[in-house]
Amino acid sequence: MGADLVRRCRRRRRVAGLPALAAAALLAPATGCGPGTGEPAGGPPSTAHRPTSHPVDDTGITARQGERFTLTVHQNASTREYWYLVGPRPDSSVLVSRGRDYASDSGDEPVDGAGGRLTFTFEAVGRGTTRFTLLHCTFTTCQGNTSTLPPGTTGPSLSPSPSPSSSRATASPAPERITYTVTVG
Repeated sequence: MGADLVRRCRRRRRVAGLPALAAAALLAPATGCGPGTGEPAGGPPSTAHRPTSHPVDDTGITARQGERFTLTVHQNASTREYWYLVGPRPDSSVLVSRGRDYASDSGDEPVDGAGGRLTFTFEAVGRGTTRFTLLHCTFTTCQGNTSTLPPGTTGPSLSPSPSPSSSRATASPAPERITYTVTVG
């Protein structure tokens, strides 16, 4: 509900007197104003359209057509820890990504070094089974990535050996890849 509608509803409730109360009761259905709780007429929004939250380690997900679900991971840009939706991407006739949303652990006030929660939202759009992968990069596993741009490669990367006398390169650990299987019935 828009902020203007909430203000109009609250303004109407401040008017004193019985005639004003009767007028407000008649106007409430026409304006969408609810019973004084700040909610739209008819009560709070339905919880039927709220996404189902799944734990990150729940890699086998069953959903109904039209259902939305989320996966929430910890992310901290100050330590170059990022998550990405990478291939295999979901079959768009079965499941579509509805974006990602970041919420800081420090609330509205940015705090240096604070991490947060990154939530990926998906919607089951058709019957079938599909797979998708989330890639977890840290400063030791991925190079050349940013908060929105995954690295160019997803395998182990070669980095120079710490010893200048050695000409060998050492492999850094591969980033974590979690593949999910979603069945929509």
